[in-house]
Amino acid sequence: MSEKKLAEDPIGEDARIDTLDERLKAAREREDKRNQPRAKGADASYRMGNRVLAELLGGLIGGAAIGWVIDLVAGTEPWGLLGMLALGVIVAFRNIIRISSRPPE
Repeated sequence: MSEKKLAEDPIGEDARIDTLDERLKAAREREDKRNQPRAKGADASYRMGNRVLAELLGGLIGGAAIGWVIDLVAGTEPWGLLGMLALGVIVAFRNIIRISSRPPE
C-alpha cells in the first residue's frame, strides 16, 4: 500500500522543484538588475567632478611652474612664484564657477 501511495503522490517533489525554480528566477532577476549599467546622471556627475579637480590642479601646478621659471630668470625669489600661484588659484576658481553655473545637459 505504501508503494501505491508513493507512486500516486509526486506533489511533494514537484512543490519543492517549483519553489526552487521561483527562487532561482528571483535570484537571476536580482543579479540582472545588479549588473545593469549605471545611470547616466551618476556618470555625468563623475565626469564633472574630474573636470573640476583637473581645473584646480592645473591652475595650481601651472601657476607654480610659471612663477618658478619667472623667479629663475628674473631673480625675484619668492615673489614670482607667489604671484603666479595666486593668479593660478584665481583662474582655477573662475573656471570652476563657470563650469558649475552651466545648465545640466
